[in-house]
Amino acid sequence: MRSESEAQRLARGSARLRRAAAGTRGSADGTDTRNDAGTAGGTGAPRDGADDAGTAGGTHAGHDGLETARDAGKPVSDAEPGGLRLRWALLTVLVGGLALAAAFPPYGIWPLAAVGPALLVVALQQQSLRGSFAVGAVFGLAFFVPLLSWVLNLAWYAWVALAVSDTLIFAVLAIGQRLLLRLRAWPVAVAGWWVAEEALRDRWPWGGFPWGRLAMSQAEAPTVRWVSVGGPPLLTFLIALAGACLAWVIIERRVLHAACFACVAGLALAGAALPVAASGAASATVAAVQGDVPHARNLPGLLNDSQITLNHAVATAKLAARVKAGDLAAPDIVIWPENSTDLDPFEYPVIYQEITAAVRAVGKPVLVGEILENPLRNVGQLWLPGRGPTTKYTKRQLVPFGEVIPLRGLLSHITSLTALQPVNFTPGHQAVVFRTGKIRLGDVICYEVGFDGLVRSEVTAGANLLSVQTNDATFEVDGQTGESLQQLAMAQIRAVEFDRSVVVASTTGVSAIIAPDGSLIARSGIWRQAVLEARVPLLTGQTLAERVGGWPEYVITALTILALIGAAAGAVAERRSGHSGPRRPRAADAAG
Repeated sequence: MRSESEAQRLARGSARLRRAAAGTRGSADGTDTRNDAGTAGGTGAPRDGADDAGTAGGTHAGHDGLETARDAGKPVSDAEPGGLRLRWALLTVLVGGLALAAAFPPYGIWPLAAVGPALLVVALQQQSLRGSFAVGAVFGLAFFVPLLSWVLNLAWYAWVALAVSDTLIFAVLAIGQRLLLRLRAWPVAVAGWWVAEEALRDRWPWGGFPWGRLAMSQAEAPTVRWVSVGGPPLLTFLIALAGACLAWVIIERRVLHAACFACVAGLALAGAALPVAASGAASATVAAVQGDVPHARNLPGLLNDSQITLNHAVATAKLAARVKAGDLAAPDIVIWPENSTDLDPFEYPVIYQEITAAVRAVGKPVLVGEILENPLRNVGQLWLPGRGPTTKYTKRQLVPFGEVIPLRGLLSHITSLTALQPVNFTPGHQAVVFRTGKIRLGDVICYEVGFDGLVRSEVTAGANLLSVQTNDATFEVDGQTGESLQQLAMAQIRAVEFDRSVVVASTTGVSAIIAPDGSLIARSGIWRQAVLEARVPLLTGQTLAERVGGWPEYVITALTILALIGAAAGAVAERRSGHSGPRRPRAADAAG
């Protein structure tokens, strides 16, 4: 048998030499010379009674050679030639997902926002569709679990449910990114994929959850000024494009690709050179009151304590005393945070009187965050000295599983969450601009700062100053600052996007006053009472981002969908024609 095996190998070697010399593919037996050396994952040297070629999975079929996925009816490896084995791909995206999470606060290592997408591309390269889903799932878990760990303070199952739901969406869409890698201009297509993926998560399910957008990691980066040109979608596109080009360098290792990466990265960093609007003539002194709340170790203790309003009234009285003493300038407006009254002041006379006394003491308009009953609403209401409550803004984008409980009937049988929030909040439906003196204040409440259209609507309505009222106590019980700092970064980005000063007022911190260029004028710590005051410009000009609105996101997403359709159609056509990529040896090829 050994002499017969030697003869067979000699015959096959002669056949390969003849085909190589002729420059043609195959001979009478139809063998493809490209596959004689094996596939990615290792080559196999000729052995007695064995193939002369290996596969990525290391399988063999005796002297008759290997069956391909087309011949056997199932894949013989986790990746096509040129890609990583699945186990190495999963390890790669585990690192990539963790790297991307570290790009966001509280770590804030912003260059990693390009590294994460780059490692995702490297791992997806040449994966099967099933493998692509697995790669996307591991990346999603490695990214969303640490990024959203602060949700644990609400309930462990809320954290798990949110991270897993975002991961499933990401994993399914990762299959689409794998298909886009078939295109010639795949780095551009991959950048568009990130914009489209974020657009979906911002809107679905249950109104969307806009955490973890690439752009929102860039509040302290020189790239941030690109949001004034095309909003967060444009900045996400540039960061993802840099990541895709970095992956191109890793995969191909060519000078041209390195030059492309350098150009794209340089373009993104050139955002620092974009012009900043002049301060303008108008300005106002603003104050943010952080009254603090009792540091209860459980959610009911935080929600039910009536001390909150008193704390904010006392802090405002202290501000009034410092103004009277000449230590501080008299503010033009004072902003209290979301939930600074957990009890409806129109239902509880004591609460009403406390707010009235605080407004009278400071002698200036105060924007108060209130919970109102009948119907249940989360509002910001402007109280004026001598007049009391006036105009109010009702929160439009409600927090799913917080202010509104989807699937309430089902969840009532398995969690206590429905008991904590027995009635859904009623949303508002329009932007509101508070007018007092020179100030035209546009307000968003907590979670709303992450939604492009909501913030833009306040500016379009005429706001020359923005405020973010927030209550972060729920997510800081165990000492985490991730939610507070991530939300602060979003507020900084909104300041740059619309060239507006922004006042962030939080019950427990972080509160801040932000300049139109995104820099922090003043900032508080957490779990302490604080009053911030600063003079800020009141700008009225329009940035290009405000003029173009949501069109950059719409156009990039639409083009990406078209590219995906084309890539999918090409994959189907190749599969039908029997050429879905470099062929592996067939049984007939190895017969000699």
